[in-house]
Amino acid sequence: MSTISHIKEDALIQKLTEGITTFPEVLVGIGDDCAVIEKTENEHTLLKTDTVVENIHFTPQEDPERVGWKAAARVVSDFASMGGKPEALMVTIILPPDTEQDWIQKVYNGLKTVARKFGFSIVGGETSSTAIGSPKIISISGTGTVESHNLTLRSGGKPSDLIYVTGTLGGSIRGKHLDFTPRIKEGLWLARHIKPTAMMDLSDGVAKDLPRLCKSSSCGFEIFKSRIPLSHNCTADQALRDGEDYELLFTIPKASKQELETAWKKYFPDLQLTQIGHLMEKTPEVVAEEASAIHAPPETDPQQMNQLEGGWDHFQKD
Repeated sequence: MSTISHIKEDALIQKLTEGITTFPEVLVGIGDDCAVIEKTENEHTLLKTDTVVENIHFTPQEDPERVGWKAAARVVSDFASMGGKPEALMVTIILPPDTEQDWIQKVYNGLKTVARKFGFSIVGGETSSTAIGSPKIISISGTGTVESHNLTLRSGGKPSDLIYVTGTLGGSIRGKHLDFTPRIKEGLWLARHIKPTAMMDLSDGVAKDLPRLCKSSSCGFEIFKSRIPLSHNCTADQALRDGEDYELLFTIPKASKQELETAWKKYFPDLQLTQIGHLMEKTPEVVAEEASAIHAPPETDPQQMNQLEGGWDHFQKD
């Protein structure tokens, strides 16, 4: 019998969600960082859910306050990638009965720290038990808001648009995945002042997430390994594949390059911004500007690309 380890994550989601009915007020459903529901003419509601699982997203030895931070900050990061901000979060915890009370209290301390820093409320949730020896699970569902003219999706990229990333990439397992800062301030600023043609956050790595953005935008891409901004002691391959960077990946028209880079240095002098490549036509004739160029047309299934094979996939065996 075939198991879910024989199908990759994106393909499984596509298979499970075929035939789902959406209503007119659903502006964006499955396939972007958040769902988008029409609220008023000037404002929309963002919906997001995310889960962290012991031994998948954190180890039993990790500081539980950092685990709580990560659980909430992952959802906040998705709001940032849509040009929005968080409004309210609900917390579901699933714990074996031998979990120490102090552990879950510290998780909540981490959750509350994120709420205070980014100005949202924790409004409820659910608790459930599981068998002794089972992993601890924290699931966060959240609502956010975005001004209608600031809404930024994965699907707006155009050929010749430039591809940018914030921060440095790779090495998340060394601790960054528990301490990252969601780019809410930067996402809001970009949406209001530059308006990226497409944007998402880097949760599964450039190797997985850039093909997703390009598939949504019906574009190919060309990026250059030598331009990838590396975290300390990381290789370009690690920066492409490790995942859990939670930086912003976005595209802008060529004409906005100078305006973006000049303003960025003024408003965010302590956060690196790097152009790593550009989008291309559906059937590009690629002429590599550097020997380390990586390119792919949008017809290529992002799960079967040879050159960017990698990135995090929940259901693949080691």
